[in-house]
Amino acid sequence: MANVEETYDIVVVGAGHAGCEAALAAARMGFETICFTVSMDSVALMPCNPNIGGSSKGHLVREIDALGGEMGKNIDKTFIQSKMLNVSKGPAVHSLRAQADKVEYTKQMKLTMQHQPHLTMRQQEVSELIVDENGHAAGVVTFSGAIYHARAVVLCTGVYLKARCIYGDVVSYTGPNGLMAANHLSDSMAENGISIRRFKTGTPPRIDRMSIDFSKTVEQKGDDRIQPFSFENTEEDITRDQISCWLTYTNQETHDIIKANIDRSPLYSGAINGVGPRYCPSIEDKIMKFPDKDRHQLFIEPEGENTEEMYLDGMSSSMPEDVQFAMVHSVPGLENAKIVRNGYAIEYDCISATDLKHSLEFKAVPGLFSAGQINGSSGYEEAGAQGLMAGINAARLLQGKEAVVLKRSDGYIGVLIDDLVTKETKEPYRMMTSRAEYRLLLRQDNADLRLTEIGHNIGLISDERYKKFCEKREIIDKEIVRLKNTKVGASKEVQAFLLANESTPLRTGVTMADIIKRPEFDYDKVSEIDHERPVTGITREIAEQINISIKYEGYIARERDQVAHFLKMEGKKIPQDIDYSQVKNLRKEARQKLEAVKPDSIGQASRISGVSPADITMLMIYLKA
Repeated sequence: MANVEETYDIVVVGAGHAGCEAALAAARMGFETICFTVSMDSVALMPCNPNIGGSSKGHLVREIDALGGEMGKNIDKTFIQSKMLNVSKGPAVHSLRAQADKVEYTKQMKLTMQHQPHLTMRQQEVSELIVDENGHAAGVVTFSGAIYHARAVVLCTGVYLKARCIYGDVVSYTGPNGLMAANHLSDSMAENGISIRRFKTGTPPRIDRMSIDFSKTVEQKGDDRIQPFSFENTEEDITRDQISCWLTYTNQETHDIIKANIDRSPLYSGAINGVGPRYCPSIEDKIMKFPDKDRHQLFIEPEGENTEEMYLDGMSSSMPEDVQFAMVHSVPGLENAKIVRNGYAIEYDCISATDLKHSLEFKAVPGLFSAGQINGSSGYEEAGAQGLMAGINAARLLQGKEAVVLKRSDGYIGVLIDDLVTKETKEPYRMMTSRAEYRLLLRQDNADLRLTEIGHNIGLISDERYKKFCEKREIIDKEIVRLKNTKVGASKEVQAFLLANESTPLRTGVTMADIIKRPEFDYDKVSEIDHERPVTGITREIAEQINISIKYEGYIARERDQVAHFLKMEGKKIPQDIDYSQVKNLRKEARQKLEAVKPDSIGQASRISGVSPADITMLMIYLKA
């Protein structure tokens, strides 16, 4: 019997958040691309939390959009609540978060994929890699025996590789939501020299909205003014009615139930071997590891407009079914709640991302790329960011062009990928603002100013969008120069304005920028005395950029100096054929770590866990000699 045999430029394995971005990027760059999924109903699936963005993750989504990706546009189409987080703090940590209609999010992303020229969608399990005699990725084989030849392959398998779902002593060998697992591909990967390890993540129970007593909870509304994720959208484009979330808390009864049954938890009984995420622990982990806390927040979040299922954010659990019922019923407002779906943990195979280059191409298998949770990360946004870069670099490989690698000073995407490929992650990696050294420069509000030009050069940002971006950038630059050169004297009008706003009167002339720098003022507030201000062209987003640039000028300049030093270290390249055994006075641990990671530069070498400043000095002396 003859098997199906086809040829494409690029194969993408998986259609989750990483796979969608990878496949769309490759197809939009003109390459015939096929994207495989275990189920066409699971394209861009949200098996866990029904939201996009959040602290630091919002930065990633806006960067994806600035480079020409799809996630920001898709959540703008399908959100049911939008909120800017951390607004009481500085602009470096402001992060946009939107609650999604899960079904609609999947539907709209699938339509985008199906309508994309050069992109073919295929429901089939990929079971084997094809690697040619030169060790180069050359396609895949499906479980049915069909052969798909390609010049590059991108693995975006999420949590499906040998997936195992567990709660209590109930084990099902499926992917999330009962979807089919991919049970064969990781064996093929191992046969081709790729090391495999085991991670786990989890999800909370879903409850019936009709059975909740909301009078015992606190309503959480969305923002009155909506900030789009995509720079192509305006507030007016996406404004719609929003749906509330609700806040409640665990209590001592909840904690006692968990403690009394902790021996039945798969996490503590040894039934689960995979390593879970440190920064998104299960409720049983929270209770056992933080015994001093007498309560934990739980957010009751709608899963969509046309469903009564509510997501219990903060109560991820793999406890037995009866314990989950008791836990839920101990929470105020949920005393009579009906559980629609049990919470569960899911174990899956993944790789060590230190086996990858910064381009997300495997060092040992040219033409094979990897993105998303298979790389040991967690989160839809982290997956989407990696998928976009892997798809871009698979296409660039076929173009014969240099890979696009974002540095840590370029964006959160650069921090994310550098952390994954440089620092050995012992648990699922989560992006956080604290991981970004230059976070005042890498704000979510200026992602377009940092990355749109790169996206245009790649070919993912249209000429029309790029033209509008250049106009915006020019307005910002010109207005900042004008404000710094506009003199403000101690006139009666100015002094009255300052006194009316409880600000110190002027003793000598200053610039309009100096007035804006005062804590009590901003760009909008000084318009009353700024008679030369342009009448048109200053949008809310432009005003925000002007304001931040002026108010934080000193801090921004200091951070730019730090970036200059960082780039100097990144510029000190290390030959890939270096023999570390010849570097004198290197400690054994450092030598092993350097040989394993094979850093590109002194800068990257200095970020490897186990490599000390003294080791770096020895390495620099050796390279100089």
